[in-house]
Amino acid sequence: MVRFIEKNKALKLRKKGRSINEISAKLNIAKSTVSSWCRNIQLGPEQIERLAKRQESGSYKGRMKFLERIRKERIKEVALLRKQGIKEIGKLSKRDLFIAGVAMYWSEGYTYSGGEQVGFTNSDPKMILLMLRWFKEICKVSDDDISLQVKINETHKDRTKEVENYWSDLTKIPVGQFNKTVLIKSKTKKIYSNYNNYYGTLRITVRQGTQLRRRIHGWIEGLAKGIK
Repeated sequence: MVRFIEKNKALKLRKKGRSINEISAKLNIAKSTVSSWCRNIQLGPEQIERLAKRQESGSYKGRMKFLERIRKERIKEVALLRKQGIKEIGKLSKRDLFIAGVAMYWSEGYTYSGGEQVGFTNSDPKMILLMLRWFKEICKVSDDDISLQVKINETHKDRTKEVENYWSDLTKIPVGQFNKTVLIKSKTKKIYSNYNNYYGTLRITVRQGTQLRRRIHGWIEGLAKGIK
C-alpha cells in the first residue's frame, strides 16, 4: 500500500492514546481515514484516561469506554457470523463444486470472444486451489495438461524463485510446468505492507483446451439462463 507508512504511524500514535484529531493534524491525514485505520485498536485504561484528561471532560471518559465496548461487540459479531457462514456452506457436493467453478470461471476465467484457450488467473491461494480441484474433478484435466505462470511486480524480481516455489508447493505442480515468470513494470513505486508475503498472481492454463473451452461456454450460458 502506498500509505502503509502513514497508517503504521497512525496506529502507533493511537496505541499511545492520541486522539483521532491529534493524529489527523500531526500526519496531515483526513480524520475519516485515521478513524477507519484505527477502528480496531484496543485502548487500555491508561490510553482512555489520557484522552479523557485531554478533553477535560468526565463524559469523554465514559464515551471512550462505551466505544471500546462497541468495538469488542463488533469483533465478537464478526467472528460469530463467520463461524455461522462456514457452517451454512458445509461440505461441497460434486454439484456444488461444478456450479461454483462455472461461476468463478465466468468471473475470472478466459472468456473473451475469439479465443480458444482455457485459463484462470487470480492472486488468492484458496481460489486457485478450488479452481484446480474444479479442473481436475469436474473437467477431468490431468496434472500433465496444466501449466502455470506467475506474474509479479518487477520490484519483487529478486524473489522470483521464492514466489515460484511458493505456488509450486501450494498447487503440488512442479516448477518445470511453469512458464517464464512475467515481471510487471510499474510507473509508481508502491510500498507494500506485506512485501515478503506478496506472491503476485498465478495463471492456470489448460493445454489443448479448445473443446473444454466450448463446454465451459455452454455451462456459463446455462448458468445465465438459470438466473433468468
